[in-house]
Amino acid sequence: MKPGLEPNVLKMLRPAWVPAGILAATALLAWLLPLPASLAGLRAYGPYALLLTALGMAWRFNRGRAFVLSASLLGEFAAYQFQPGNLVHVLVPLNALLAMILRERGVRFRPGYAWFALLGVEALLVVLLPEVTLPAVVGRIMFAAAFAAAMWRAWPEFAPLQVGNAGALAAFYIAAEWADSSGVHAAFMSAAGVILIVALLEESHRLAFRDTLTGLPGRRALEERLRSLGSRYVIAMVDVDHFKKFNDTHGHDIGDQVLKLVGARLAEVGGGGKAFRYGGEEFSVLFPGAELEDALLCLEAIRISIEGYRMAVRSPDRPKTVEHGAKRRGEGASEKHLSVTVSIGACGPSERLRTPALVIKAADEALYRAKQSGRNKVST
Repeated sequence: MKPGLEPNVLKMLRPAWVPAGILAATALLAWLLPLPASLAGLRAYGPYALLLTALGMAWRFNRGRAFVLSASLLGEFAAYQFQPGNLVHVLVPLNALLAMILRERGVRFRPGYAWFALLGVEALLVVLLPEVTLPAVVGRIMFAAAFAAAMWRAWPEFAPLQVGNAGALAAFYIAAEWADSSGVHAAFMSAAGVILIVALLEESHRLAFRDTLTGLPGRRALEERLRSLGSRYVIAMVDVDHFKKFNDTHGHDIGDQVLKLVGARLAEVGGGGKAFRYGGEEFSVLFPGAELEDALLCLEAIRISIEGYRMAVRSPDRPKTVEHGAKRRGEGASEKHLSVTVSIGACGPSERLRTPALVIKAADEALYRAKQSGRNKVST
C-alpha cells in the first residue's frame, strides 16, 4: 500500500463500508441460511417495518432524497405483493434520479409537496395499469442513471446519507433482479431499509458532532473525547490572528476561506494530535498521552505552516469569462495574496490542573499571553 493511501482514499471511503457490509451480510444470509418456515412472517412484514422506519426518520430529519427513496421502495414492496407488472421497477429509479438531480429542499415544507403529488400519481398508475410489463433493460438503464447520479451527489465528500442512498439503490437493484425469489427479494428490500436507517443516524451524528465549514469535529465531539482521557495529555487552544479585520476588510466569504485553511492545516498536526473547531475563529488541538514538550514541537510546525501559506484572493470585479480573464491578466490585473497567522496556547495537567476543564482554561490563558506578546506565537 502506498504511503498516504489511508488518509487520502480509505478514510474518504469509510462511509461506504457500512452499506457494503450490510449488502454482503444479506447475500450470505439469503443464499446460505434460508429463512425457516417459523420465521416466514419476517419475510412478509420485515421490509414494511424497516422501510416505514426509514420513511419516518427521513420525514423527522427533513431529508427529501431519503424520504423519496424510502417511499418509492415501500411502494415497490407493496406492489410486489399484489401486482404482477414491473412498472414500479422503472418508477423507483426514476424517482431516485429526479431526487438526485434536484436540489435538496427537504420534505416537510412547501417544496416537498410536489413529491407527494408525484408519488400519488405513480401509485395511481400502478393500480390502474397492474399488468404493464416493460422490457427489463429499461429498468436497468434507469437504475444505472439513478446510481450514477447518487454517486455524483456523494462525490467528493462521501457523506453518510449520500452514500447510504446509493447503497439502498444497489440493494433495490439486486431485489428487482431476483424478484422471482420472494425470499431474496424481501431480504434485499429489508437491507435497503437498514442501510437508509443507519445512514440517517450517521448523518444526524455527523451534523451534531462535526463542523460543516471546516470539516473538523466540533466542540461537542471534543467534550466527548475529554471524558476518556488518561492522566497524560496536552490541550492547545488556537486563535486566528486579526480575524475580525479579515471579515471587515475582505468580507465573510474570505473569512470562511481563512477558517477552512486553518482547519485544514490543523488537521495535519503530528504527534497524535486531533484538531477540533471550538467556536468562531478558535480551534483546539488535543494530544492524548503526549508530553508538553513533544506537543509544542508539533504546534510550532503547524504555526509555521500556516504562516507560510499565501492565500490568493481574487478581486470582487474578477472577469466572468475566460476570454475577459486572459485580457485582464495581460493588462496586469491584480490578485491579492493574504497571509494568515495563528496564536497558540498549550497546557497539560498538573497537581493544580487536575481536570480537562482546568487545563483548557489554562491553555486559554496561555493563548491570551501569546496574543499580548505580539501574536503568531506558541505560548505555555
